[in-house]
Amino acid sequence: MLIQMRTIVVKAGTSDLVVERFGKPGPIQEIEGFLDMSVMVKKGKRSDEEEEVVVMTRWESQEAWKRWETSDIHIQGHRENRGKPKPEHVIRTEHAMYEVKKVKGPIAVSSKAE
Repeated sequence: MLIQMRTIVVKAGTSDLVVERFGKPGPIQEIEGFLDMSVMVKKGKRSDEEEEVVVMTRWESQEAWKRWETSDIHIQGHRENRGKPKPEHVIRTEHAMYEVKKVKGPIAVSSKAE
């Protein structure tokens, strides 16, 4: 499994714009090997100046992620935005990729019949 993490730091009060953008249905959901996407806003004390949104996308494999990255619809989306300034509310964006080595799930607890 491969996980792509995108951290988007935005001006305070604008995290909902990012959540809305990434929360909409989209063509990524049709790519074979796409598992899911979680859009999260950092909890805790928010800065008066900025908020942090993390978009986590899970893929079955690196090959599945590459299918998305090289798909015509993904490339076209980037072409359409090339040369455009980033939205005013976005302060900075960081990307990271992680290969999942282990997954741990809950342990089933049997109920006692009384």
